[in-house]
Amino acid sequence: MRLPIRTATQIHTSLPMSNPKPSIYSHATTIDTTSSLPFNKSQISWGRLKRDMGQCNSPKLGQKWMQYQGINHWEGMLDPLDDNLRWEILRYGQFVEAAYHSFDFDTSSPTYSTCRYPKDSILIRSGMRKSGYKITKNLRATCGVQLPNWISNMTQMPRIQSSWIGYVAICHDKEKIARLGRRDMVIALRGTATCLEWFENVRATLTKLPNHLNDGSNGSPMVENGFLSLYVSKTTTVPSLQDMLREEIGRLIESYGDEPLSITITGHSLGAALAILSAYDITTTFKNAPLVTVISFGGPRVGNDKFRRELEQNGTRVLRIVNSDDVITKMPGFLVKNDDVANDSENVTRLQSWFHRRVEDMQLVYADVGQELRLSSKESSYLKKGDVATCHDLKTYLQLVSGFVSSSCPYANKLTQYSTKAWL
Repeated sequence: MRLPIRTATQIHTSLPMSNPKPSIYSHATTIDTTSSLPFNKSQISWGRLKRDMGQCNSPKLGQKWMQYQGINHWEGMLDPLDDNLRWEILRYGQFVEAAYHSFDFDTSSPTYSTCRYPKDSILIRSGMRKSGYKITKNLRATCGVQLPNWISNMTQMPRIQSSWIGYVAICHDKEKIARLGRRDMVIALRGTATCLEWFENVRATLTKLPNHLNDGSNGSPMVENGFLSLYVSKTTTVPSLQDMLREEIGRLIESYGDEPLSITITGHSLGAALAILSAYDITTTFKNAPLVTVISFGGPRVGNDKFRRELEQNGTRVLRIVNSDDVITKMPGFLVKNDDVANDSENVTRLQSWFHRRVEDMQLVYADVGQELRLSSKESSYLKKGDVATCHDLKTYLQLVSGFVSSSCPYANKLTQYSTKAWL
């Protein structure tokens, strides 16, 4: 007899999602790879991987770009992994790497938790000189929790309420637009970096979406308390991440809405969770929004099953890159299969039913969203068996994506070479 509570999915791809709404898509310097960053402690040299990947030609997506953005839920592309899709995943991973590289992690610095570079040079200084994109907006996230003084004194960490968390960029290079088949907007979001962000992460109970984020339909879509707080909180001087994104995305849609356009939101860890919230907000706020795609790396769970259904009904496409050995992807809360819930009284014992009700009462029943590309550090001979931080490291994820073949033959005998020079 199956238990109705699961702590992790075991398949390589998720079940197909609902059909999209047809009306949604009407729009015809050198990176320092030796620095040690929190949850970025892998011994993998991503810089070396980039240098080694200088032999292949960049794929031209052209009229097939929607397939690679998930219009058909990446059907037939994940197992085995399509090489062009691999390129796109790695390319978007570089935008997240740039967010990490540009963040000031030095707690003794007067510019701690800000961006180290001017907006116009972030991509260049992060090794993406030929990206074909320009950054149009810096983004900040504000924590809604206030820590007691004794906790702050004990941790010896500055209590930074609002921190730089990423950016919005748009493809402006004509050759790149031709290769991609459309003009692409990118929202790139880093993972947890400050003390208050860590405290937001552990606020794991589900909470209802506020009226200004909910589209008003029946039911109660719910999301993790701390993630929502980081998305909607603001100060007297800093607007919320939600407000900044709405303003910038609205401006860009108005500027480029008469040409083929896409919005790709990519993030790692906390950034992956905020990417999901951003996608939900964009598709519910802008009825003329183009295809919105999320490429997430090592993301935690975000919301309940009602939230998942609304996200999919709005046409958002989500590709979650998951390392089976990464505990962060198994948190927070519990997963419950829909058929188990529907047949709860018939198929499970009283003890199981009681446990399920208690978990629901505690607002800890989550649902995974989108499609899943499941990888494993243990199955790769090119990775040292690492600790929790290494398995969660973005560099680990990029290395795994680079070498993954299929579920039946996870990693090739010889690491496949892919050229980052072509897609940067």
